[in-house]
Amino acid sequence: KNDDNSSARTVVIIAVSIAACVIVVVALVGICLRKKIKRRPTENSENKVVDEITTVESLQYGYSTIKTATNDFSDNNKLGQGGFGAVYKGKLPNDQEIAVKRLSKNSRQGDVEFKNEILLLAKLQHRNLVRLLGFSIQGTEKLLVYEFVRNGSLDLCLSDPTKRSCLDWDKRYKIIGGVARGLVYLHEDSQLRIIHRDLKPANVLLDREMNPKIADFGMARLFEQDETQGNTSKIVGTYGYMSPEYAMHGHFSVKSDVFSFGVLILEIMSGQKNRSIRIGDNVEDLLTFTWKNWREGTTENMIDPILRAAGTGSLRDMIKCIHIGLLCVQENAAKRPTMASILLMLSSSTMTMPVPSEPAFFMTSTFGQDTSLSHNYDDSNSSDAERGFKTRTMISEGLSMNDVTSTDLYPR
Repeated sequence: KNDDNSSARTVVIIAVSIAACVIVVVALVGICLRKKIKRRPTENSENKVVDEITTVESLQYGYSTIKTATNDFSDNNKLGQGGFGAVYKGKLPNDQEIAVKRLSKNSRQGDVEFKNEILLLAKLQHRNLVRLLGFSIQGTEKLLVYEFVRNGSLDLCLSDPTKRSCLDWDKRYKIIGGVARGLVYLHEDSQLRIIHRDLKPANVLLDREMNPKIADFGMARLFEQDETQGNTSKIVGTYGYMSPEYAMHGHFSVKSDVFSFGVLILEIMSGQKNRSIRIGDNVEDLLTFTWKNWREGTTENMIDPILRAAGTGSLRDMIKCIHIGLLCVQENAAKRPTMASILLMLSSSTMTMPVPSEPAFFMTSTFGQDTSLSHNYDDSNSSDAERGFKTRTMISEGLSMNDVTSTDLYPR
């Protein structure tokens, strides 16, 4: 009996020990699995960051290569001067033509904005966006290397009477549609929702076939797909193209870009810059002039005389584009259409469009003979001081609305 009891106790001890071991092993496995699951997003995130850095580094050019390509940044190669620095034409050893943005050393675009533009453009692939080829950094020198776009900026084409006369209806319609498609990509089709925040003719480049390419993403903001709007205390952009909610309150969304697009359409259709338009003794801004003609049923007066004289293109389509432009510049952002719906409007001949309401910044008063629309902003440092509607605002906390500088005709 004693032997039997002893055997039984031994069996019980062994069974309990095995069970305890099993429990401990299971517990340890469970803990390891939990740690692994928790760690996996971090590892993926780290890998993503590493991949992103590798992608950016692979775009880097040697400083000496770019210096040689631009003939040591010769004035003869200079394409223009913008808010963040000069732009030069260059040619790589393989004979590829490039445009190089050389950021000024006292530029407000610091490392964050510089990296922002690199990361943004490296990810963006669309025929209506300017393509980033690479960048270069050496000490305080920061260079961005873009594809060279043959026909320069839309701003130059609109400003030069000879070049503007070459912009027939088909070309203008192609430019409007191309910019719209580029914005749809930025707002809806790219991995992140991107708000450009500085859309204007100077930042629309034209290639050999007059296809438009949106340029300059130094001021762009990224949103997650579920984000719809943002706020900032630092307003950046160009006066006259900024939506009222952004210019006055720092609120921006895709509808901010829609507003800028509307101004751009009206400039393309009228052949007029977004600045003061003298009508006899009166001076009006482009939005006011357009709205008054729309309201009085004389919208065709807004159409560029060059287009009317050419006799090509449908008057109905031209008026439709002006209609779309007015929908885009409505004061209430909620009433402005999305870029996707604008594309539908442009392509449809049967779609019924809503009636536009009064545009933002509508001027009801009559200006004196010498009054410009710059609201007495200090343009003393400007090379073209009358361009009140092309004034760059860099408004931060503690600065007044008068602390502005002007932009030139070329993309930055």
